[in-house]
Amino acid sequence: MVKTKIQVPEPIVNIVDLNLFYGETKALKGITLDISKKKITSFIGPSGCGKSTLIRCLNRMNDLIENVTIKGTIKIDGRNIYAPHVNVTELRRKVGMVFQKPNPFPKNIYENVIYGPRIQGINKKSSLDEICEKALRKAALWDEVKDRLRVNALDLSGGQQQRICIARAIAMEPEIILLDEPCSALDPIATAKIEDMLVELKTDYTVIIVTHNMQQAARISEYTGFFMLGEFVEFNTTADIFTNPSEKQTEDYITGRFG
Repeated sequence: MVKTKIQVPEPIVNIVDLNLFYGETKALKGITLDISKKKITSFIGPSGCGKSTLIRCLNRMNDLIENVTIKGTIKIDGRNIYAPHVNVTELRRKVGMVFQKPNPFPKNIYENVIYGPRIQGINKKSSLDEICEKALRKAALWDEVKDRLRVNALDLSGGQQQRICIARAIAMEPEIILLDEPCSALDPIATAKIEDMLVELKTDYTVIIVTHNMQQAARISEYTGFFMLGEFVEFNTTADIFTNPSEKQTEDYITGRFG
């Protein structure tokens, strides 16, 4: 249960008393949280504390894991995403995800970006060209690859591959973009490019990021939540979390006493 939390403006995600079990093991314990629309929200905390498990609940990726039980409510735009009639494919279009390790398909750049729209039935070349350019521009990659769209995405640098994955998510026109440690395998220059891009993306999208890099959370997010052992200890504006935390556990973590 969150000990310290605040009311956020324009919540797009409402989580109430969320509990998740892997078999008998309780991985998330009574999470209650609202996430604000078109802001960047960061989740921080030690490894194995439940950050990634939580964001995987938001697009039902945990459905793919055997023996998982979820109790509680998650609403996006006021709709319960675990209701029986929910179209999970449509949910995952609306809530895009970018993983820790860049995972472009073994295809050229163009085919990577337009993969989702093509699967959805868009086949007109001019439409696909427009989607590709728009997504690559939003991912701050167009100028680097516009003359190399037929190059295999696996030939790009790690940072470029990660931005291809972000462009692939953007091409589906999601409302929310989830990022699970998107910069952990990248050098500082590539990380800075992705951070700048994420700040631009919040104009159009709600961005939720799991990060071990507390400086990253401080640099780019408006709100930050601190996890510990499957519990949400504190959620507040990023400025307050880092300069005036309410909970001793939060203070101990951000000052490096543990974690």
